Amino acid sequence: MSARRSAALMTAALTGLAALWTGGVSASGASPRSVPVNVDVSQRHTNESEETVAVNPLNPSNVVIVTNVDFPAAGMFAAVSFDGGATWATSLIGNNDNLGAACCDPTLSFDNYGNLFMSYLYNVGNVVPVALSTDGGLHFNLIANIAKPASANSQTAAERRGLFRFVDQPTITAAQNEVWLVFNGGGPMVATGAPVSGLGQVGAFLPVEVVPGSNNCTYGDVAIGPGGQVMQVCTLTESGQGGGKLRVSTDPDGLGPAGFGATVTVADTHVGGFDFIPPQPDRSVDAEPGLAWDRTTGAHRGRVYLVYTLEVKNESDNTDIEVSYSDDQGVSWSAPVRVNDDATVNSQFMPKISLDPTSGHLAVVWYDSRNDLGRGGAGDTDGLPNDDAQFWGAFSADGTVFSPNLRISAGTSNSHDAQNGIDYGDYTGLSFVGGVAHPAWSDNSNSTGNNPDGRLHQLDIYSAAVAETLK
Repeated sequence: MSARRSAALMTAALTGLAALWTGGVSASGASPRSVPVNVDVSQRHTNESEETVAVNPLNPSNVVIVTNVDFPAAGMFAAVSFDGGATWATSLIGNNDNLGAACCDPTLSFDNYGNLFMSYLYNVGNVVPVALSTDGGLHFNLIANIAKPASANSQTAAERRGLFRFVDQPTITAAQNEVWLVFNGGGPMVATGAPVSGLGQVGAFLPVEVVPGSNNCTYGDVAIGPGGQVMQVCTLTESGQGGGKLRVSTDPDGLGPAGFGATVTVADTHVGGFDFIPPQPDRSVDAEPGLAWDRTTGAHRGRVYLVYTLEVKNESDNTDIEVSYSDDQGVSWSAPVRVNDDATVNSQFMPKISLDPTSGHLAVVWYDSRNDLGRGGAGDTDGLPNDDAQFWGAFSADGTVFSPNLRISAGTSNSHDAQNGIDYGDYTGLSFVGGVAHPAWSDNSNSTGNNPDGRLHQLDIYSAAVAETLK
């Protein structure tokens, strides 16, 4: 959540093109590969961060990105491409237009009809909007404002001890003729879904449900299974920089009457709700768990994957990217697999996961400080270790083995130099369709030479078309 959102709430209270990879040797000992073509999508003065990206499964050349901005007072940056991310049409939306006065935390998802759903936060207010585009992201219209249920509004003793007093970080996911939205509802996680029958044909959203056992749980994700099941994951944040349990809940019939079951604790990440690490010193990081459910007809249909950040030893700043999977709708989970293949004790953080609906394969991306050993060189901007970051990724066929890691960003960024108070923000973006992954990340390296703020100043939004490397 941006500083602008926090200020608004206080005031209200008071009043590319795909590329293949070639070998080499890196400073960290891993095999780097030539990076894909990077594109500075935003090319704006001031900062953009907390990016979401969606690829249209009916037209994979149609890619949409929406991000936070820190100027003007209301609005989000939006970019639409119809050539696979090589060129972009850009605009500000939610700047007191038909979408209202938007703050931040955008989230996007295409469905199989070509509907593009978006949710975000208002500058002021305790409802979460849902908007719809039927023209590939060129125009959005507001279709719902979702309020947390009365049970979440009630001031019980337990809620008065909670950490949240406002709605935060919505996530929207569309698939299997339904769309689902989850967000923190001022203490617990809340969820709602709606049926979808065609392009522009969206039914009424269900009464909002409080997810059992999710108080003080936030910064999560939602996924839809092949039978319409729904799963949410969230991070228990009450432990500060220690602890940090990931909790999963499943609704076995989605839009049916069953509702979400009891939560299952999947992992203790040692990250907690807010863990300060050198490459994210102002905002800190959460475990940022993400879900991907295999709805293909392949061998792993029904498998759901979970990505998250693990701090190997509490307060060590040695954070890794881990993936587990479940073949029984979240009842039990596999032993985690470490995705980053570096040999350092530096930080990897803010992962994103996406499953290719054409193959069932996975892509995972994250910020990575492996090449910042404080000894100068391409991975080090200031002679200090582990405070700079690049953007990296990997692919997997089934979540058990990942490809050699791929460096995606052409340059090296330093988030503190952006001076925006939230560093890279809370999350990154990724959408993987047709064997090409489209990540989106915040970057102030100016590797493309067209950031109007220059090198190591404000953050622009970068993207690339990354060809899958699995054979």
